[in-house]
Amino acid sequence: MKTTKAYRIALLFNGNKTFDREVIAGIAGHLGGTRVAWDLFLEEDFRLRLNGMDRWQGDGVIADFDDPAVVRALSGCTVPVVGVGGSYGNEDAYPPGVPYVATDNFKLVKLARDHLIDVGLQRFAMFSLPETQESRWAQERECAFRTLMADDRMEAEIFRGCETSAASWDAAVQGQIDWLRSLPKPVGVIAVTDARARQLLQACAIAGISVPEQVALIGIDNDPLVRMLTRIPLSSVIQGAHEMGRTAAHLLEQMLHGVRLSNTRILVPPAGINVLASSRYQAVKHPHVMRACHYIRQYACQGIKTHQVAEYVGVSRSSLEVYFRQELGCSVHDMILKSKLEAAKAGLESGERSIADVALGCGFTSTQYMHLVFKRELGCTPRAWRDRALGERTAA
Repeated sequence: MKTTKAYRIALLFNGNKTFDREVIAGIAGHLGGTRVAWDLFLEEDFRLRLNGMDRWQGDGVIADFDDPAVVRALSGCTVPVVGVGGSYGNEDAYPPGVPYVATDNFKLVKLARDHLIDVGLQRFAMFSLPETQESRWAQERECAFRTLMADDRMEAEIFRGCETSAASWDAAVQGQIDWLRSLPKPVGVIAVTDARARQLLQACAIAGISVPEQVALIGIDNDPLVRMLTRIPLSSVIQGAHEMGRTAAHLLEQMLHGVRLSNTRILVPPAGINVLASSRYQAVKHPHVMRACHYIRQYACQGIKTHQVAEYVGVSRSSLEVYFRQELGCSVHDMILKSKLEAAKAGLESGERSIADVALGCGFTSTQYMHLVFKRELGCTPRAWRDRALGERTAA
């Protein structure tokens, strides 16, 4: 029986980043769907280390070309290499002679901005990163934002802030608060990553800025870890990283069989948006309703009641109910339940917690009560919702 040759392939990615993990998962998806036999080289902790790569004896490489150190390390590589990274507005910025699979930075930003327009916002800003060689992809997203704003004859408001560390944390947060306070409200803010969006959500909470009534926020990455670390569920653009991984693996497979693909460039569009509470802007005019909604989105999962919301706002329960009916057409209790339901949906979709843990963490008095709410509001059980979400993710 003829045996299939096993190729030795290095995957040079940082597995502590959501984007890189998703690309690796896409590569695994390609391998699982074919008869390709690859022996994969990855650091045991899935971190990217280039020491000794010049002496590595293998057959091919798929690597993160957003990292300039990787590009330099592979510049003299004699085995087939496929680069993965961000797209560039300037064609000369792409690595010469290397097949390259890119996330489409322009479409990522456009999809985020279109969503903010769709919910009724007219002012927009971007929270980016300090300019470095390692964050070129962030600068490309800034360029996309500037282009989109210029097309509408609007000024592009961009804040880069600073890198956060233990020593600079207080100054970084204060800088974010000062910037947020300077923006005309209401405003939609696009963060270049979910991690940056999480920082802004935290700054808004510290400063008492209502999300999304005053600042509607959307990130990029759809990072499940970030979702667990935010009080208000974060909307996010879903990159097509799985597809990028599959495409990169397919290109390398062709190269291993002698196909020449120099300067091949494939741009992969975003896979969609996970729309959650942080960007669900509604034109709320009454300040008491705005303040109440801000409080509810932060603390609904802690089991707050209508009278506690009224106490926070500083009005009677009956008055607050009247304001809610006039502004939103629902009761305060309805808004609390809606926020708990949104958090439960996000928790189930992550697939990382049991249904009972999700119910407890989202403020439902019991699993049975959450089951009744899901059946009444969504027409399915929590288990069916989770299974459907996980099935769609596997199919993608």
